[in-house]
Formats: sequence, structure tokens, C-alpha cells
Amino acid sequence: MALIAAVENGQVVETQSQTSLANSTEKSNSTLDKDAFLQLLVAQMKYQDPLEPTSNTEYISQYATFSELEQMQNMASSVDLSRASELVGKTVYMKTTTSSGETGYVEGKVDYVYYENGKAYLSINESLYSLDDLDTVVDNSYYDAYNQAMSLAVSINKLPSVRNLTLGEKDAVEEIYTTYNSMTDYEKTFVASDYKTLITQYYERMQELIKAAESNAESSDSTGETEDANESSTETE
Repeated sequence: MALIAAVENGQVVETQSQTSLANSTEKSNSTLDKDAFLQLLVAQMKYQDPLEPTSNTEYISQYATFSELEQMQNMASSVDLSRASELVGKTVYMKTTTSSGETGYVEGKVDYVYYENGKAYLSINESLYSLDDLDTVVDNSYYDAYNQAMSLAVSINKLPSVRNLTLGEKDAVEEIYTTYNSMTDYEKTFVASDYKTLITQYYERMQELIKAAESNAESSDSTGETEDANESSTETE
């Protein structure tokens, strides 16, 4: 698995993805595998006390115990691989820790799962992270509703106060009002009550401004027609 590290001020800077992979490799290397166990068993047999040799029954018992542990580890690994596969397409938060001990979070959708040496790695934003660093799995409907509510709040915050609203904000107000009313009941629960009130107030105020503008336009047209009529009457006389 090739890694590319950035260099800053002459020092190699590890990304959160690289740190996650390094920590995962370190944990994997610290685990006692079957070959290491057999080497320890051979060393034990080689350097045992010849006057009080270990019985074959004890060796068999040790090997049986390790075999059971190995099977349990294989089962746990299979469960992890299955769990990782189910995360594809879901939005997750990965908790990573740098070499200096600083904690960070990476958020994104799992594009695919990469398997290596019985370990699962999640591809997020084109970077790989160990499954061990998985912190939170977010339901997509929850994630979409949350983002939509946040986007709505940002749009509302860009508007002036209700009192200072002008016809120049007509499109923005109507878009916010239409977006909110097109949301499902579940999605609306993510919108704060204060923003719900503001949406109504902005819309009602905009309707008042539109009616006032239309009324002024009609008055202007009526005044213009009256003036034209008076001019025609004067010319006839």
C-alpha cells in the first residue's frame, strides 16, 4: 500500500489517513500469530530442563489453547470484514490520533472497502482509514436532513432583518419559503423553531411589500390616465 507524505519545513507531515494506516499496522505487528507461537514452542522445547522435561500433554494443551484463540481471532476478523462491507455508501466519522497525540475527525461517505492481510480499510474522500478508527455511522436520511436544515439557516442569516426587508430579497425569500414547505415532516424537525418563525415572518412581510408595490403601480397608472385625459380635454377646448 503506497503512501505519499507531504513535506513542510523539511519535516514529513503525516495525513490523518497515513496516521490511521500506520497505527493499524503497528497493532497488527504487535499481535502474536501462529508462526510466532510455534517458534516460542520450539524454543521452549529446546531450552527446557532435561531433568524435568515438559510433558507432551502440556505441549498439546498449549497448542490447543492457541488454536482456539486463533479461531476466535479469525471469526472476529470475518465479522469486521462483513461489517466494513455494509458501510459502503454510508456517511461515517473516523476518529484519528496523530503521532503527537492530537485527536481529529474525518467525515465522509465510504466509497469502497479495501482488504489487506485480513484487515479492512475504508476509502473516504480518496483516502484509506483503518476500520479500527471508526467512530460514528450516520444514517443518510439524517445526514441529508441535517445538511438541508443547516443550508436553510445559512440562507436566512444572509437576509436583513424583517423590518429592513426590500423587494430586492424577493427571490431569496421565496426560495427559502418554497424549500421549507417542500421538506418532509422529519426534515422539518431539524429546523430550529426560531428559524421556522422567521421564515413565516419574512414571507408575510414580502407579500406586504409586493402588494404595496402593485398598489403604487396601479395608482401611478391611474394618475397617468387622469393626466392624459385632462390633457386631451384641454386640447379639445
